[in-house]
Amino acid sequence: MTTNQKAIECLENNDYDAALTLFQKALNDSRDVQSLTNLAWIYYHEEDEVEKAIHLAQEAVALRPISHFPYSLLGELLVQTERWEEAALVLSDSIAVEPSKEAYNNLAIAKYHLGELERASALFLKSAGPSDYALYSHVHCLIQLGHTIEAKHKLDAFLESDEDFVGEVHVAELYLELACFTEALHWFKKSWNTYDKSPDWVSRYIYALVQTNAMERADEIAQECIRLKQDDIEEALAEECDEDWTESDQAAYVFRLQMEKKEYEHILEQIASGFVPPFKFTTSLSSKCYLFGCSRHEHPEYKG
Repeated sequence: MTTNQKAIECLENNDYDAALTLFQKALNDSRDVQSLTNLAWIYYHEEDEVEKAIHLAQEAVALRPISHFPYSLLGELLVQTERWEEAALVLSDSIAVEPSKEAYNNLAIAKYHLGELERASALFLKSAGPSDYALYSHVHCLIQLGHTIEAKHKLDAFLESDEDFVGEVHVAELYLELACFTEALHWFKKSWNTYDKSPDWVSRYIYALVQTNAMERADEIAQECIRLKQDDIEEALAEECDEDWTESDQAAYVFRLQMEKKEYEHILEQIASGFVPPFKFTTSLSSKCYLFGCSRHEHPEYKG
């Protein structure tokens, strides 16, 4: 059994310290594509040592490997640290070696943040499933590009039954961006009893109700959220402080709850004065196992 195989075995048995020691030994024995990539992966996923992982992955990529693993891992790390231009170059190399949904998605993220919306839109589509976050991101790009008819057509095809369905609120948010208020309300209503009621999306739900003149329901939702926030504040203040929940932690949490309550208290008058609650889109990094020799994912050891 090789040192790498022993390390993988320890990792499978949740013996992380032994696995790390063995991955480090493998690197000391031979500073090759496999040992560099696997130790980089462990530093990233188990030790949260992102910069160490980047340096090792960069060294692996410099060896011009014939596997996409080092490129994909380095690209993911660079996206994680928002180094968009570097990430775009490495992920393009990864796709040139072997295309993968993860690399397409992460390259799309880099291109999106570089302002290359047409390219980002196309790449999100390459990585997308029928109703998942990548397709949601693709539709968002279409809307930003002004391709509203195509965006509406694709959004209409989203299904809750799909395995990787992005979620009702996300679908509602895009309909709201398209000014399709009836459709937005349909999806917001579906999410009301299942989602945590945070001001970012609830304010937009209220906005959609106002646009359809459903003022009574808009006020009901605002008042319900005010009551819920007041309950949360009272519960937080009643909780005893200790070393894990300090007075400072409590004060910061209560302050945040009070600010959210205030948002709900003033949202209707703000909307009446022309305020449009902003859409907060975030990209979602795609990850997978890039360990050479991983038995769980049936990855062979590197041969090149």
